[in-house]
Amino acid sequence: MSALKQFQKEKIQQVELTLDSHLPAPHSEPARLHKAMRYSTLNGGKRIRAMLVYATGHLLDLPSYLLDSLACSIELIHAYSLIHDDLPCMDDDDLRRGKASCHRAFDEATAILAGDALLTLAFKVLSDADCSAEQKIIFIQLLSQASGSRGMVGGQAIDLANEGRNILISEIENTYSHKTGALICSCVTMVASLKFNAKDKQYQHLKNYAECIGLAFQVQDDILDETSSTQVLGKTQGKDQQAEKSTYPSLLGLDASKKLANNLYDNAIANLSSFGERANYLRDLAQFTVSRLT
Repeated sequence: MSALKQFQKEKIQQVELTLDSHLPAPHSEPARLHKAMRYSTLNGGKRIRAMLVYATGHLLDLPSYLLDSLACSIELIHAYSLIHDDLPCMDDDDLRRGKASCHRAFDEATAILAGDALLTLAFKVLSDADCSAEQKIIFIQLLSQASGSRGMVGGQAIDLANEGRNILISEIENTYSHKTGALICSCVTMVASLKFNAKDKQYQHLKNYAECIGLAFQVQDDILDETSSTQVLGKTQGKDQQAEKSTYPSLLGLDASKKLANNLYDNAIANLSSFGERANYLRDLAQFTVSRLT
């Protein structure tokens, strides 16, 4: 087993145990809501966002107990976003990670409420983190901005508004930097804030790395939406084309999109040049981002 796979195995187990401990018990009232929350959060996934938290923490030699809180909060935000993305009024998808979407497994109202509850729980987890009040405020500022109208939610709004429109490459980059990149970037910057001031060169290098990875992740998603299958992806293949969305492959073609993903990877790696071998997990995750098949 490679070092990255062993690291992933250990850290996925670690974050899922943390998630399980923070989520309400499935039979506590309101039970249907709590079951929906657990269904959508503990149903597998690559946990790339959590991996970025732990890999950055490994680089900076930070304690696991603090990283658990950050990884858990980000995964809760991610789970909420997937529930809402799949709703009929959004991307309208019946599958998520090879299983029925939350609104299909339960109902639309429960799915909306489950997403709302996961969002608020994420900030409860941060408020309980074992660190100073000042550091908690920095975490909450970074994650709330990455998740809100200046980040993920804003990106989703832009994405929906662009359906059926011919848009420029710069507009796609802007959408993806908000919709996907902002939350991925916060995985690294939240951890980096424990060691560096936001103006420090090391912080900026790590932030630039994360921005490249965030955009590369979505470029690869676009590629897989055209080249993979529903069975492999665990979600409906070809949804972008059905929704008449402009994507990198639709504007640049597959070969140029793959080249772009590789260029983003190269830029990400370049931003880690001042760090030593302890950054290897971040380097491996960058490679995984552009070579993954799901």
